[in-house]
Amino acid sequence: MYDLLITNGKLVTPDRIYDAQIAVKDGKFAGFFAPGETVEAAKTVDAGGNLVYPGIIDCHAHLNEPGFEYREDFETGSRAAVAAGCTTLIDMPLNNDPSLMNKEIFDLKMSKISRHSYVDYGLWGGLVGDFDDKPDSVKNNMADLLDLEACGVAAFKGFTCPNGPLFPTVNLGNIRKALEILKPTGAVCGFHCEEYGQVLEREKEAKAKTNQTREQKIRDFLDAHDVWTEYVATKNVIDMARATGARVHICHVSHPMVAQVVKDAQHEGLKVTAETCPHYLGFTEDFVFEKGGPAKCTPPLRTQDAVDGLWDYVLDGTLSCVGSDHSPAADEEKDNATKDIWHAWGGLNSIQYFLPMMFDMTVHQKKLSPTLIAKVMDYNPAKIFGFWGRKGAFEIGFDADIVILDPEKPWTCEQDKLFTKGHVSCFDGLSGKGAPVKTFIRGNLVAEDGRYLESEKGTGEFIKPIK
Repeated sequence: MYDLLITNGKLVTPDRIYDAQIAVKDGKFAGFFAPGETVEAAKTVDAGGNLVYPGIIDCHAHLNEPGFEYREDFETGSRAAVAAGCTTLIDMPLNNDPSLMNKEIFDLKMSKISRHSYVDYGLWGGLVGDFDDKPDSVKNNMADLLDLEACGVAAFKGFTCPNGPLFPTVNLGNIRKALEILKPTGAVCGFHCEEYGQVLEREKEAKAKTNQTREQKIRDFLDAHDVWTEYVATKNVIDMARATGARVHICHVSHPMVAQVVKDAQHEGLKVTAETCPHYLGFTEDFVFEKGGPAKCTPPLRTQDAVDGLWDYVLDGTLSCVGSDHSPAADEEKDNATKDIWHAWGGLNSIQYFLPMMFDMTVHQKKLSPTLIAKVMDYNPAKIFGFWGRKGAFEIGFDADIVILDPEKPWTCEQDKLFTKGHVSCFDGLSGKGAPVKTFIRGNLVAEDGRYLESEKGTGEFIKPIK
């Protein structure tokens, strides 16, 4: 007898949607049966004819523990994630204090976050460099990379733009050295690509201006982080992948010009992958002018032409993953009344509507197949980050992570009802259709009708890449 049987559902994979029953035993997918076939199980759940996904993987999230728990911690971030159908997330090494840069910090972080995660999780390790010459600044962690990889981090993350003393920018020498060190392990090195010198000089010039209106400041911010900063940094990182033969991942691509650089590298045979985010696929720089600080992120939102063009690279597989890039702030850090665009925190509160937003844009706005969601939020991230064999697909022996999604269920983002610690969101008032009604992790019900189950706090497990 099976532990759980999901009936009357339409299973979604990257290439088809089909009717089947799902049988679960000991937290794993144990069988798939034709509709109506008699199957004995201790518990049966009727999916109500809705779509059924093999869990959702958020490959890019910042939950800020340890060190910045006043913005978010793993409990508040993961409960918001699971309420939205996320069953596995990969947490970034920043903003943390200390940032995740060595084995000792890994052990410290695990001692905290493992106690109260609602979702299964992987961790990005930090990749920090020598750009910042302040006396109290952290220095490069090249000597710690192999120990950190042995801890089981899913990937490594570096910044090519000014980033502060807690997570210093990597220069090209750091990048090349890190790729040489990590190539034998097959580890993925991901990068936030905005070129240091351009951002530094353009921000310095813009901030020196006086008597600027709100709109002028926003325009200057957008221009200081224009597509050329992203394009040049991406080309530089890919050149280091070419020089070393190592694996590189370009984070949160915001513009088709950058995506084309990635596509060219892939056609060349380089080991380069890339991701984008829902906000780059559905919102333009006009949204920043409308919302102000709450919509500030880097790379920033682009033009309508860029948004339209970026979809082509999702559809052709160049941008193989979609991550939330959830990077929350305390409410006062996003307050337009006291913070202009330069002083507002740069990051979006987005994790609770990660799947609903992406589904509405894909299926209802773009009229594309729901299978695209399975491709970019299940299969591809599982394969890129080493979770394939356990996560991301309806396969015998994989973890029974299941999201039952009603494609017509209406939703509205109401920031005062968010489960995250901070409640200011640029998506406040946004509405759409398509939302989870039940979410299971390893066959265990963890969320229902947009709410996490409090009893599941701390049940999330750390997931290591499968070598």
